[in-house]
Amino acid sequence: MSLSLGYSPCPNDTFIFHALTHGLIEAPFRLQVQHEDVETLNQLARKATLDLTKVSYHAFGHLRDNYCLLRTGGALGRGCGPLVVAKKPYEMTELADRLIAVPGELTTANLLLQLHAEGYHRVKVLSFEQIIPAVVRGEVAAGVIIHESRFTYPDYGLVKLLDLGVWWEEKTGYPIPLGGILARRSLGKELIDQVDEAIGRSLDYAWEHPQQATEYIASHAQELDEAIVRQHIELYVNSFSRDLGPEGVAAIENLFALAEQRGLIPSSNLSLFA
Repeated sequence: MSLSLGYSPCPNDTFIFHALTHGLIEAPFRLQVQHEDVETLNQLARKATLDLTKVSYHAFGHLRDNYCLLRTGGALGRGCGPLVVAKKPYEMTELADRLIAVPGELTTANLLLQLHAEGYHRVKVLSFEQIIPAVVRGEVAAGVIIHESRFTYPDYGLVKLLDLGVWWEEKTGYPIPLGGILARRSLGKELIDQVDEAIGRSLDYAWEHPQQATEYIASHAQELDEAIVRQHIELYVNSFSRDLGPEGVAAIENLFALAEQRGLIPSSNLSLFA
């Protein structure tokens, strides 16, 4: 059986999926891989294009009819949330009604910005690597940055206005759900469980043989500095990537509850999982 799989070229995803997509572990299915930035994956999932796909949790909130969540392979943790950065040390209240760059309409970064406070309705959607240059050029008052950008923004003379992950953790006590791996519900529980198990073994292999994926990761990464790539993987690939566990599931349910209350995602009675 052949399944289509989409994930981003970011180091955390390529690290997790390297063994599975390069035949280093056995699986009862074949994969057709598509690399896209996270917002492109979000929009493809809206069209139910892929069998398996990485998406932002914000996007998943809109996709629960067609897709369910896997327990492995995602990005959820502490100290890894999106940052709001600018050229000037604005107060967040000063950004109300100003133009803010976000890395996608359906990204969790944008959802957290909207949950933080009302008034951030003027957003400009840019791919994540374009946000810092747009802030530097003054095209936007501020930007919400993710991925490698959180390590490099000081190099461009920008200042951090807010760590949305810290805000979330202080508000809720939960780790921040950034992105997860989804499967079409129509695949059926047996196959979905096999995929979940295979991704877990792929991650185990990556942790046991961390150097084997180096070339593959570097060939897709936006940031080529090895130290930054390593920081990226260490931050976004953690125990929640191996299994969401009760705390991870509670964090996702809390995010969805708050977003539903604000009318930012539709309500759903479906289980998160198959």
